[in-house]
Amino acid sequence: MYINELNADNFLIFAIKNYENPEAITVEDFEKDLNHFRYIKRLLKKYKNTGDLKIHLLINHFIILYNIFGDATTPMLFFKIEKELWPCVKSFVMFLDRLPEYPRSYVHDMEEDSVCLQELKRISDG
Repeated sequence: MYINELNADNFLIFAIKNYENPEAITVEDFEKDLNHFRYIKRLLKKYKNTGDLKIHLLINHFIILYNIFGDATTPMLFFKIEKELWPCVKSFVMFLDRLPEYPRSYVHDMEEDSVCLQELKRISDG
């Protein structure tokens, strides 16, 4: 599914269809896994408001989501997280090499967050 096609009516169906967590047994497990979107959003809002970037914690949440939802995570992230945080999200998605080249969308044309990129580069050079 393309980033532009995800909406409130089809998000849950899309999430369920792409959910692959062999350890999850209940609906509560699924809902707990969905909470990682909320955690990322909260951490990115804190970074935008205070400048406090919890880079390692954010990477962990992103990796968990990609492990559970696979490539579907990318459109889900851009749907669940507000537009003003998208440059940060794009920085992490690019760092994890999860921004698909096709289909192209408005996400490809937006700038990344320079501070996030700098911190991610520092970690990878580490």
